[in-house]
Amino acid sequence: MNTIPVDFKAGYAAIIGLPNSGKSTLLNSLLDIKLSITSSKPQTTRRRILGILNTENEQVVFIDTPGLLKPRYGLQEKMMQQVNSALEDADLLIVIVDASAKIHPVGIELARINPANLPVLLLLNKIDLIEKKEILKLIDIYKESFPFKAIIPISALKNDGLENVKKELFNLLPFNPPYYPPDSLTDHPERFFVAEIIREKIFEKFSQEIPYSTDVVVEEFKERDKGKDFIYAVIFVERNSQKGILIGKGGEAQRKIGALARKEIENLLGRNVYLDLRVKVNENWRRDESKLKRLGY
Repeated sequence: MNTIPVDFKAGYAAIIGLPNSGKSTLLNSLLDIKLSITSSKPQTTRRRILGILNTENEQVVFIDTPGLLKPRYGLQEKMMQQVNSALEDADLLIVIVDASAKIHPVGIELARINPANLPVLLLLNKIDLIEKKEILKLIDIYKESFPFKAIIPISALKNDGLENVKKELFNLLPFNPPYYPPDSLTDHPERFFVAEIIREKIFEKFSQEIPYSTDVVVEEFKERDKGKDFIYAVIFVERNSQKGILIGKGGEAQRKIGALARKEIENLLGRNVYLDLRVKVNENWRRDESKLKRLGY
């Protein structure tokens, strides 16, 4: 039986930022595994994702959250509730900004969303896209906006600067026993990540409104001792026209999504699967409170 050190540190770190700032890429890089789906489109993350980093003396429970935005309909309101919930659970905040984009008034925003005055790390992401002198200017500017515990330039995609992030996180963690067993990576079941992978492939393959009008539910997940595991998943859309686009001529688009998703699902699970993928209309689901609730929001 392993003995927990008396000086063990553990805590929850909420990752917040604007859409497309690199929150999910950061989580995946810190954990060295793809846990949170990513895409070049904003608002890919809809639910908070828990990822756990374990060392001999520390446990950081990361909470990846949807990008900060002003809600325009029910689904986006639910997404922002996910952010608020993460802030309530957090011991510290990681704010990530796109260093290659225009400067955001992050200090004012934090004052509004951080009423508990949690310690805050600021990560300047995507530094591979700008010159070093610009990074130094940004650090000086952001220093004036909020009393950050540290400002760290990083490239989450290229794994640059992340050891400095871990070092600062470990310093800020409170002294606590671990919240999860040392071999834990997340608290979500496998079917959650299966649905997320399918949704990611839709974001990759379709443009405009289609990805934002879809949601994925795994209706059946049967593990088998012999043969392939069986997964039955439904892609919900809001209109019949969207259903037609997702299915494609002769079912070609639907088969392509299924083939891409199945390959990644098998990599995740480490076993072969049979993926039965269907498309159904769930009219106006993004704006209907009862439908959002049934979909788990």
